[in-house]
Amino acid sequence: MSGCGAKEKVSQSTSAEQKEFHYAMSGLFKPFNYKENSELKGFDVEIGKALAKKMGMKAVPVTNPWETIIQGLQAKKYDAILGSMTITDERKKVVDFSNPYYRSGSQVFVSENNTDIKSPDDLKGKRIGVAKGTPYKDLALKYTSKENIVEYDTDLVALMDLPTKRIDAAITDRMVGLPIIKAGTVKIKDIGKPMTHDDQAIAVRKEDKELMDKLNKAMDEIIKDGTYDKISDKYFGRNILGTNN
Repeated sequence: MSGCGAKEKVSQSTSAEQKEFHYAMSGLFKPFNYKENSELKGFDVEIGKALAKKMGMKAVPVTNPWETIIQGLQAKKYDAILGSMTITDERKKVVDFSNPYYRSGSQVFVSENNTDIKSPDDLKGKRIGVAKGTPYKDLALKYTSKENIVEYDTDLVALMDLPTKRIDAAITDRMVGLPIIKAGTVKIKDIGKPMTHDDQAIAVRKEDKELMDKLNKAMDEIIKDGTYDKISDKYFGRNILGTNN
């Protein structure tokens, strides 16, 4: 179901007269965007609010089913998609993307007290956990044999098995593991830099050049004044824009 305001057509203008900044997300991607007591919360929501404040606009986060979220943008149901959308060549054909507002990728995780694995090179011959039907199995096969790969129903179960030593390492998306490290519920740590890289950015309609410029300027401002760091640390315990963190 669409959130409050999602069904209303927003102004086509992106000039100073536009008082509200409507930005869409699925609302199903915790901790980035999710509902709690009918209220939208999460990293994406707070970044949108910070950007709107810099632009002198009122933040209006809304939800839309992910499979039709680009169509909703093109239909002018909202001004932008700020919902952890990865930049791809296919998407760039139909929308324009802002500068990345966070970066992710395939990451190696190990038990917090593991001292044997310090980089992906140390995965040779190790037992590696991956979720079924994901590309992480192909990554794992570059370092270990098929017999040493343990497939799980979900990434979370694989990560939970690390402290039990059933597996030596797990490979999953960086943003799956970092909130778990932050919460401290499972004693794990990330190793080295991401093995692959994905950039997440804000999508806007191709004709909305003025809004794009405002968003990029506002993003630069919240990075420089520490607002971005504060929001990122709240959810992940680190800055998730740089891949070296």
